[in-house]
Amino acid sequence: MLIPSSAEDPSSEHFQCYTPRRIKIMPSSFNRWLDLNLSNALHLLGILVIALLLNRLLRAVTNLVIKQASGQGRPAQLREQQTRTLAGVLYGAGSKVVWVVALLTALGEFHINITPAVTLAGLASLAVGFGAQTLVRDVITGFYIVLEDQYVVGDTIQIAEYTGRVEHLTLRRTVIRDARGALVSIANGEIRTVSNLSRDWSQAFVDVSLAPENPIEKTLQALETAAAALRSDPAWSQALIDGPRILGVQSFDRGSSTIRLQVRTAPTRQDEVARELRRRIQLEFQKQGIPVSSVHRIELAGVSHSSQEAVQPDAAS
Repeated sequence: MLIPSSAEDPSSEHFQCYTPRRIKIMPSSFNRWLDLNLSNALHLLGILVIALLLNRLLRAVTNLVIKQASGQGRPAQLREQQTRTLAGVLYGAGSKVVWVVALLTALGEFHINITPAVTLAGLASLAVGFGAQTLVRDVITGFYIVLEDQYVVGDTIQIAEYTGRVEHLTLRRTVIRDARGALVSIANGEIRTVSNLSRDWSQAFVDVSLAPENPIEKTLQALETAAAALRSDPAWSQALIDGPRILGVQSFDRGSSTIRLQVRTAPTRQDEVARELRRRIQLEFQKQGIPVSSVHRIELAGVSHSSQEAVQPDAAS
């Protein structure tokens, strides 16, 4: 086979014209990738390793927020679930920030100008911040509610004029069931003061109004008998923490004298204990023949309407 002389002789005119044409058609992007050296690869590897280490450290720090359940009770389990959710939210947000910073740092190794991207991201964050100020405030307040364990699902709380049991709690809102049975949704950012009515113990006061002519010692003895019977009842002793105890005469006037009793109970059981104590007091009074205060009603017969109105202030006094 005969070989053309132009292929054998590199100095031929045909070869010299062909070689520059092959180099010219190579894409510029491919040349840019070929310019990457070992130093750039090491920098990219270092950025990746640092991002992974920061994510591991962030995971360890957010796990400190989790409160392990100390028992099998529902409140403890719900508390652990809420703190796990909070830790997951914190880790997710922090991890995204780490990877975005790592990506922007890596782009510099490819000689890509990241200034427009950073500027655009800053403007977008500023716009979102102005447009979602209320949402951000709700989330921050909800974060502190969960972190500080102010209340959990199942607690009975009072927020402003709303009182009820917490049915649902997120970082944005609190949902309670009030005495009417209605679900009330409250944005966490609107909460300024909250009263937890079911933490540790609850308390109730029972006032007993008596006729002022009743002997006070006999009345106090009857009240102590009723309170002692409640304390010794196994069906109610588990609900009692302290008392019932007689505090003494709360008020005294011409119409009646009021004696106050105090009782501390297990959380949210104060109302039922107070009702049972009133029932026992009434039975004990009936047993010993102690009358309670009564309201005297005065009716005027055969008097004109104008005269009756003139007499009413005197009768009331």
